[in-house]
Amino acid sequence: MRLRIGSRGSQLALWQAKYIGDQLRESRHEVEIQIIHTTGDKITDVALAKVGAKGMFTKEIEEALAAEQIDLAVHSLKDLPTELSEQFEIAAIPPREDPRDALCSAKYSDIEQLPRNARVGTSSLRREAQLRALRPDLEIHPLRGNVDTRLRKLESGEYDAIILALSGLRRLSKTELVRQVLPIALMCPAAGQGALAIETRAGDEDVRMALEFLNDAAARSETECERTLLKKLGGGCQVPIGANAKLSGGTLHLEAVVASPDGSSVLRESASGTDSQKLGSSVAQALLNRGGASILEAVYGRQIAVPQQP
Repeated sequence: MRLRIGSRGSQLALWQAKYIGDQLRESRHEVEIQIIHTTGDKITDVALAKVGAKGMFTKEIEEALAAEQIDLAVHSLKDLPTELSEQFEIAAIPPREDPRDALCSAKYSDIEQLPRNARVGTSSLRREAQLRALRPDLEIHPLRGNVDTRLRKLESGEYDAIILALSGLRRLSKTELVRQVLPIALMCPAAGQGALAIETRAGDEDVRMALEFLNDAAARSETECERTLLKKLGGGCQVPIGANAKLSGGTLHLEAVVASPDGSSVLRESASGTDSQKLGSSVAQALLNRGGASILEAVYGRQIAVPQQP
């Protein structure tokens, strides 16, 4: 079967598309990769949290999918909005890479060793909020660009440290400057971090069947739990919400965070269960009840309706 994969043009996105493409070729499919430039790739001089558009890394790719110019899209799952259009579905979520964040630095071994007023780069409001809670004395500056660009800015001395997803660094074999893999308790990752999502047109059974072997049940269960929480909190990929679910022995354990952007308030909740959606929803509700609604209301600039308990 001939399969056309749509991908962003960044080094990491192309690695991901080629990784999936290679597995499809091994399954006797003919594969072609098409590069599609997204809004998020075009806006490179503004912190992502200030752009605020949901689907900024996926909209143009979905348009190509809808127009049948491509047959599937390979995304970083954390870039995919929690509410997909009825036109599309996530056909497969392959085995997940480590979801944690990593502190990269040329000089310092961990967050504690960073001097007062050290310059730390991150484009993520989630990371910034948790970092400010840990070290309010640090200077946190926006950091955009692909992984290579960000590492180059670090090496040139623009930053004392930067925080990136460990998964991307591992996939690109660029872990030389990783000094500390940040524990979930210190820096709760983004929902879906470390996972890939293969998106197709809804009802395209031939393509879905061709991709079925790529699906990993544990990764799907964990990320469904995290994305259920994110959806209930009304969040996209650029809000100060962290979620990490881990499946072990048939039970999911979910840890989640809602933080005010200045780090002055960090709400943490954790729980375990066997139903991924129920667990994600109940932990989200607990965060809303404890003050998450007012934190998120300030971030979104609009009223978050706190769902009533049944």
